[in-house]
Amino acid sequence: MRVAASVVLTEEEERELERCARGRRTQAWLVLRARIVVLAAEGHSDLEIAKRLKVVPRTAARWRARFLKLGVAGLDRDAARPGRRPTMTQEAVLAVIARTTQQKPPNRTHWSTRTMAAAAGIREASVRRIWRAHGLKPHRLDTFKLSNDPRFAEKLEEIVGLYLDPPEHALVLSLDEKARSRPSTAPSQDCR
Repeated sequence: MRVAASVVLTEEEERELERCARGRRTQAWLVLRARIVVLAAEGHSDLEIAKRLKVVPRTAARWRARFLKLGVAGLDRDAARPGRRPTMTQEAVLAVIARTTQQKPPNRTHWSTRTMAAAAGIREASVRRIWRAHGLKPHRLDTFKLSNDPRFAEKLEEIVGLYLDPPEHALVLSLDEKARSRPSTAPSQDCR
């Protein structure tokens, strides 16, 4: 028969555990863990603690060991669990990212989750998960139009110069203009 390791509490640990064990607003799982450690410090075995608190002996042994290893802070959170192993390899994920950002699907303007899933040979939900994790939104096209103004470069240098070296006691404001490739259908209003 194995004998559980003895628990010796400092005054500060004892106060903290008593506060947790008797706290009215303390969560039930923390109260149980604190009571297990307090009973272990009183010299009770894991079997006695389990019977008294109506838990399995393994639970009493787990929290006794966690307290001995990490102290009061170890009772506050569960141990990390490994979780499910990824089913897709990192190479497959990188291939989807590269295809999304560097290629266009045949006869289309952009990738959809369905077309990418078919091209990559994976599920549509996997494509959606990869895109969300990497902030990819191929359906949202960002475009930039260069001006056909012959003095564009000169004007650009003047504007950038204002930002880099503004005149003394001056306020530099920026307004964004949208160059339209088609005339606007909205009614024009004059500002007077």
